[in-house]
Amino acid sequence: MSMKELRFHGRGGQGAVLAAKMVASAAAIEGKCVASFPMYGFERRGMPVIAFTRFDDEPIREKSQIYTPDCLMVVDPTLLKLPSLFEGLKPGGVLILNSPHPLPTRMSENLALVGSVNATQIAVEEIGRDIPNTCLIGALAATTGWLKLESVIKGLGEYLDGDILRKNIRNAERGYKEVEVQRWK
Repeated sequence: MSMKELRFHGRGGQGAVLAAKMVASAAAIEGKCVASFPMYGFERRGMPVIAFTRFDDEPIREKSQIYTPDCLMVVDPTLLKLPSLFEGLKPGGVLILNSPHPLPTRMSENLALVGSVNATQIAVEEIGRDIPNTCLIGALAATTGWLKLESVIKGLGEYLDGDILRKNIRNAERGYKEVEVQRWK
């Protein structure tokens, strides 16, 4: 597998930064080399947040932001309106989207695969709060095949425990099972 670069877009309090770390943990569990870090603007709940994760079979020497991602994870669907959202997306790119509906149009010529899941509704049902990140990680695993669901679940245990871990495992499993995949050539 060549290096995979993921850019996570959310708002403060939605778990985008933690999602980036959890994806890195799942990849590390599978024996991959990983790097993950956030980029903050105004550090306030509700403000846009971007986080980055890279994983590869080889050591990762690149430490910069990800300008040409293989995958975008959009935790807050209102961020689809950002004109720069798809900037740099590699040809054959992937979008993991928190939305109750599939993407109505192909928003970038480089977009080849979209995994849409109503992660907000699932999170409210499973966790009791609108924190959709673990659901989207399950959707990422199902849509791309880059990570195994078992690794995702094991990785959650590095950040969560007890009842909240059990709820987030169900959240990730539902994201894996309920994601709707769209393909473009």
